[in-house]
Amino acid sequence: MKQGIHPKYETVTVHCACGNVFETKSTKTDLHVDICNVCHPYYTGKQKIIDTAGRVEKFNRKYNISEKK
Repeated sequence: MKQGIHPKYETVTVHCACGNVFETKSTKTDLHVDICNVCHPYYTGKQKIIDTAGRVEKFNRKYNISEKK
């Protein structure tokens, strides 16, 4: 590797809009993000399936699956 051309890879603090703060490694000095693993709906289990044509219910009836809530 050539010397002096690569950015420094350092520990940085990440600040989320929800108030969560954690450390990671990056070439940036300070990171501010809008969404993180604490507030993201996929990771919190609060993800909603938007069904406009009734496809989810049709699938559940076809395979006799009861909906989890």
